[in-house]
Amino acid sequence: MIITPEYLFENVTHITPEFLRSQGIRGLVLDVDNTLTGDESQKLDDEVRDWLDALRQAGIALTIASNNKAERVRPFADRVGLQFVALSCKPLPVGLMVARRRLGLARREMAIVGDQLFTDRMAGGLYGIRAYVVVPRGKDVNKGVKAKRKLEAPFIRRYYERGGKLL
Repeated sequence: MIITPEYLFENVTHITPEFLRSQGIRGLVLDVDNTLTGDESQKLDDEVRDWLDALRQAGIALTIASNNKAERVRPFADRVGLQFVALSCKPLPVGLMVARRRLGLARREMAIVGDQLFTDRMAGGLYGIRAYVVVPRGKDVNKGVKAKRKLEAPFIRRYYERGGKLL
């Protein structure tokens, strides 16, 4: 199902280069809010900075795809040294198409990482790439996201019922 997670990570930093290699993944498309940082935050935790550096050193190509406007995403992307796609239209795969061209990879070699099932996970499913779901980094500020979290609960439950583990 394109909404139930394939993998659920406690933290984005738990996605290791070794795990990615085992999956044949050479590039990641990263969400920002509640994935790399808190909702609407520009702060980058040291552990996330170190994780991004470790991925780069391992040869993993990285880019950002966010549904936010460029005014929100650009300062963060500049801070972490990544290109970005703003207004990426997730769950539609439009932003992922742009990101794939930038990464220069086949779909089977890339994955999306994000905290929302109805945007990030669904976009990955619709585009035919792996989607790694992470537990949100902070509290949701956006009321629409808060409402979607309640709708996500049955899909998270299904993940665990099928033997999924928090990685």
